[in-house]
Amino acid sequence: MNTAAMNTEWRDTRRYWWLLSTLTMLLPVGAVQMVQLTGWPVMWWFGFLFVFGVIPLFDVVLGEETANPPEDRVSELENDRYYRYAVYISVPMLYGAFVYAAWVAGTWALPWYSYLGLAISTGCATGIAINTGHELGHKNDRLEKWLAKLALAPVFYGHFFVEHNRGHHVRVSTPEDPASSRFGETFWEFLPRTVLGSLKSAWHLEKQRLERQGKSVWHWRNDNLQAWGLSVLLWGALIVWLGWAVLPFLIIQSLFGFQLLEVVNYLEHYGLLRQKKESGRYERCRPEHSWNSNRRVTNIFLYQLQRHSDHHAYPTRSYQALRHFDESPQLPGGYASMILLAWIPPLWFRVMDHRVVAHYDGDMSRANIKPSIRDRVIAQYS
Repeated sequence: MNTAAMNTEWRDTRRYWWLLSTLTMLLPVGAVQMVQLTGWPVMWWFGFLFVFGVIPLFDVVLGEETANPPEDRVSELENDRYYRYAVYISVPMLYGAFVYAAWVAGTWALPWYSYLGLAISTGCATGIAINTGHELGHKNDRLEKWLAKLALAPVFYGHFFVEHNRGHHVRVSTPEDPASSRFGETFWEFLPRTVLGSLKSAWHLEKQRLERQGKSVWHWRNDNLQAWGLSVLLWGALIVWLGWAVLPFLIIQSLFGFQLLEVVNYLEHYGLLRQKKESGRYERCRPEHSWNSNRRVTNIFLYQLQRHSDHHAYPTRSYQALRHFDESPQLPGGYASMILLAWIPPLWFRVMDHRVVAHYDGDMSRANIKPSIRDRVIAQYS
């Protein structure tokens, strides 16, 4: 059969599997229901157990998916509104589950370990919802931009809407990017650097944009203020309704949720560096500047976020059309299992450092290295 005929017959076998992404929004509901079904207190941690136990297991069992859609079908994929609606429905599901979990936290007499488990299960859902906001925030449609801000509101991390699109995508895999981790940097060193750096950058980017329009940074059109305002309204309404007992729940789920975003940032660009040209500008971002993963199950649950190399090299490409590139550096596992390693720095370094060295054929002067150890690392591998 010729290539043209094969392309004509090609279909997206994952078309309806993408809807599984929306089910992650229901993890806190699942936690409550599993406790009621089994009577086991450990099920308050259902969200954590599902994300970091069940998903990695199925990643191993079902393996990788490296096939790409035919290029002559990409336009059709991009224009099929079904794929957008499959993202849209995550937002109302997120809010339904979030409000339900807040009601349980605020009105049920839970012991501290159950309260904590419910908050972490909820943080798994709201953290994954940041990825929903990420997918929506890359589009130019006004509705999608507001849906992106709504998806970010539960974790109170609305500035990601500004920083990711206009900061991270410009500076990715350079020392100037607070969301690109450095060789030899632990996640726990990276976390405060990226949180504070991203916040500062988002505010600066909006200040510049509004000043060009002759407006104050405090103008209501400031995207940061709009996104944070949604969080204030959401959290404020829940506190008025449920009382102050719900505040620790809101804070815990937020902290866990946004650190999920940042630990994913940590593993996506660890040690990778775009080189400077003679002009002083950095080379164009290419697939080799992001760590990639083709683990089948996690990609379904995260709208193919793990095909990160294609996303950064071609950021306007929608999730259903993202591709695998052979030249992309590959993570040894899916995001869930790699997050567990990142939380334990000695294990992370043991698994990842030699992969960075191999990616640069031992020339570590080409890597993005933690400044305090740069000279030692380069000398070690010279």
